[in-house]
Amino acid sequence: MMAVAERFDDLRVTADVANWRGRSGRYYVLAPLPIDHFALTDSDLFLLARGPDVLWVGCEADIVSDVAVRAGFRAALRVANAVFCIAQPENELDRMTMTWDLEDAEPVEFPLG
Repeated sequence: MMAVAERFDDLRVTADVANWRGRSGRYYVLAPLPIDHFALTDSDLFLLARGPDVLWVGCEADIVSDVAVRAGFRAALRVANAVFCIAQPENELDRMTMTWDLEDAEPVEFPLG
């Protein structure tokens, strides 16, 4: 499920994925999930959003181990209208870097035509 693209041309254009650009400029292909039926897992990284605004990024372990992260997750869950997931890297530093990058991400729209 993990999809990171270095270039815009590498992104997938399909209805079952959402393309986002992180604050670093790196592109991510995220899988949208139904917000009212998703469940956190420790193998995936989740992004909660309201429209184009990222509200929270993290995984199950984050909310279990950190009270402030758990409070942020609950606040985001109250107002989010979309949730996306991406398989998180196995390396902890890579996971933290991806989380940081996605916290200020923006959706990427493909030009029509």
